[in-house]
Amino acid sequence: MNAIAQPGAQPPVLTARVFWILFALIAIVGAGIRIADSAAFRRTGFDEVLYRRYVNMMDGGRQAVGTFQQDMSMRGYAYNVRGTGAAAMPDLVDFFLQTQRKPGSECELPPTRFLYIYTSWLWKNVQFGSQPPLSMAEMQKPITDDRSQDADHRDPALASLHRVSCLFSVLLMIAGGIFAMRMLGKAAGLGVLALMACDPLQIHFSQHALIDGFFTFWAVMCMWTTWECLRNPCSEGSRHPRGGWFAAHTACLALMVMTKENAFFVYCALVAVVIANVWLKFGTVTRRFVLLSIAGPLLGVAVLTTLSGGIGPFVEVYQTLVAKAQNLAYAKLTGDGPWHRYLIDLLTVSPIVVCLALGALFAVVPRRRELAFFAVFVAASYLIMCNVRYGMNLRYASIWELPLRAAAFVMVWELCARFGSRQWLVTTVAVVALCGYEVRQYTILATNPSLPLYETVTADLLRLQNVIKCAP
Repeated sequence: MNAIAQPGAQPPVLTARVFWILFALIAIVGAGIRIADSAAFRRTGFDEVLYRRYVNMMDGGRQAVGTFQQDMSMRGYAYNVRGTGAAAMPDLVDFFLQTQRKPGSECELPPTRFLYIYTSWLWKNVQFGSQPPLSMAEMQKPITDDRSQDADHRDPALASLHRVSCLFSVLLMIAGGIFAMRMLGKAAGLGVLALMACDPLQIHFSQHALIDGFFTFWAVMCMWTTWECLRNPCSEGSRHPRGGWFAAHTACLALMVMTKENAFFVYCALVAVVIANVWLKFGTVTRRFVLLSIAGPLLGVAVLTTLSGGIGPFVEVYQTLVAKAQNLAYAKLTGDGPWHRYLIDLLTVSPIVVCLALGALFAVVPRRRELAFFAVFVAASYLIMCNVRYGMNLRYASIWELPLRAAAFVMVWELCARFGSRQWLVTTVAVVALCGYEVRQYTILATNPSLPLYETVTADLLRLQNVIKCAP
């Protein structure tokens, strides 16, 4: 490997100890940005209402029923929950199907997004114990200057959902940095970590009880374990495959399936990566890897089917979701557009990162199989996602944030190669400047009190960037 041309090159001062100190400092800054309350949108969003409902219903028994006697949207339904935690899932699924069978009802999020809901329920029980939820009147109190009085701080279920989202946004940032380090070297590890730390979209997810950052974490873990399994089919001096990466790969695929139905897009993209390996030679595809790559999603589906109360309810949930989503008025208004809709949204939020990544696609990817791995993943998932009717939203594109930032860093590194021995210094200055620009983009998009951002739809993004002028 060429020590000058590759991001893995490092100056003598970047020892393992110095690397991890810098890595920790960048991670702390990124975590601080996420933990600090900064979003202008402070009410409870549509998705958050539904996730909160499911978390409270997991408490089961009279507490769950009593909680919702005030909720007008739930009157007329048999929502008695007999179990708690995972044992409550069959009743949650039954309740969901009751509400969706009602003529004229709009599409709602399914409880089969189990892992996010269950993790939040566990957090709620550990931190808040038996503390009761806020009443509907308290949830709807006017917003004041005191952020500690907001519902996402005071309501146990909503606060738990918010904190789980924030935690997994931090874990995603760290996982992205370590993945980049193992794939591209220590320089890339620090550079990509910094770019992930300042990612406007991921910071936005950390500020709300949204599932997208949580799901992206598991998608990135599936990408990472796929790479490791391809690159390390056998341990040194042994003919036996490395069990740790294979076990992690199987588990991550199962957990991703148990998080959100968008796992289908990620899995198809990973299949495309494995097929492309025939020509691009990312690594070695073994029989064990193929079998475990099939077993992981099947395990996730089996767990969800069991938790849903059987094959019938499980299938009906997804049939209902697909049918209802096609007719959702909000989706028709905001989820349509041409195939390049995602490019427009990504350019609106992170224009420099996207331009650098596109440059890398032509200048670097042809000779760097590591970036070709990311390119195939993004291209395959993009091809599917841009063809989902009324199903385009920038939130779903968060699975491309790590590949884009890895490609952007490598492009910056290549551009700075002409500075010779000062390449590291110039690259560092460029990455710091780019991080500052990314944070500025977040402040423009998410901290405007006159147009608080919750749903990342194109119209709102363009208004916040003054491409479309807001009415006076």
